[in-house]
Amino acid sequence: MSLSVTDLVLPLAEFALDVTVELRARTTALYGPSGAGKTTLLELIAGLRKPQSGRIELHGRVVTGDGVFIPPRHRRVGYVPQDDALFPHLSVRRNIEYGARAPNDDVAVNDVIRVLELAPLLERSVKRLSGGERKRVALARALLTQPEVLLLDEPLAGVDLALRDRVLEYLVRVRDEFAVPTIYVTHHMDEVRAICEELVVMERGRVISQAKLV
Repeated sequence: MSLSVTDLVLPLAEFALDVTVELRARTTALYGPSGAGKTTLLELIAGLRKPQSGRIELHGRVVTGDGVFIPPRHRRVGYVPQDDALFPHLSVRRNIEYGARAPNDDVAVNDVIRVLELAPLLERSVKRLSGGERKRVALARALLTQPEVLLLDEPLAGVDLALRDRVLEYLVRVRDEFAVPTIYVTHHMDEVRAICEELVVMERGRVISQAKLV
């Protein structure tokens, strides 16, 4: 990954997010307590929020700052929020295909379906999915946008404890088979150890430490 965040400032209710960080690892964890600013930083990277000031550069391309603000749909960023944001009126298949950057790219669609083992669910309504199944569908949709970076905001939130290890296996498989640089928000260190190569710790809107894990 090549992501550079420089002097990124956004006032929040209880503090101001103020971040400068460079991410180079294949998979980076944003770790810290709830309310530390982790999700806000993801939203700024995705282009869902505008900072008061600062610069974001993704793979050598400025997406925020220097008079530039590239809208989310043109950033090549795949974002999976905590609430999944699936379309409740569409089937699993239609939710997945909605994300496809090239609608007729059956090879890419089938590859994602295979890796995430979604074939048995394709004609099901998303209203009938378990928490773990919803996470896999949301992940598939994000991957089919052919992102340059994948943003996962607590992807195991809301998943039953008995299913967490199984969903984590899918996340590791995605990391290894698709090789998409990933930023992974969590406050569970077991997830960090299982999937991430770099740890960035945030507290009250600031990066307080950064370390390689492998």
